Amino acid sequence: MSADASRSETAYQQLKRAMQTGDLQPGTRIRETEIAEKYNISRTPVREAIRRLEADGLISFVPHHGAVVSKLDHQQTMELYDLREVLEGTAAAFAARHASAAEIAELEELVANEVPIRDDPQKLADLNRLFHSVLIRAAHNRFLERALLGLRDSMALLGRTTLGIPGRYETAHEEHVEMVTAIANRDPEAAEAAARKHIRNAQRTRLKIMREELLAKKDGFAS
Repeated sequence: MSADASRSETAYQQLKRAMQTGDLQPGTRIRETEIAEKYNISRTPVREAIRRLEADGLISFVPHHGAVVSKLDHQQTMELYDLREVLEGTAAAFAARHASAAEIAELEELVANEVPIRDDPQKLADLNRLFHSVLIRAAHNRFLERALLGLRDSMALLGRTTLGIPGRYETAHEEHVEMVTAIANRDPEAAEAAARKHIRNAQRTRLKIMREELLAKKDGFAS
């Protein structure tokens, strides 16, 4: 890999990470010069990283504004979660059939690690991404994994984590326990049902966040 390609990859990964953590919120303008200065690289690799993110659907070009972090509307959000429910449900069922003992042990450890950081939404979000990555890997289906990784990139466009909403951690933790228990018991039907319920509840919480943000904007206009 050339030096420019390596710098472009660095910028690409850093920008994607900033979207996942919420440092770059949907609608945020992306300026080449600012990104280049932040990561101490030239504008050419940054421009290439932005092109890649645009191809991924993570960045859009808006007239008179230039590059901005893409934002999903209500319908797109519904579609994203609906597909995620199907695919992650399938992944959990496959994991119940194919996961190794080591992979099941890793899932159990990740769920246990949620408890000490229950009051830190960002750490929980990072751990949650790792949990779902391990689950997807444990399904042992490369085509399913590829599809779900593409969805995970789009999830970065949703903004702040649902795990910061009061009560969501407790419910999500119980759902993770239920999923892993079914996988450990080699019960594909129960694993799929638990995974589907988990994603449906995450969808409901996400829609609640979107409603609250919309109401906050309306209140701002009215004041």
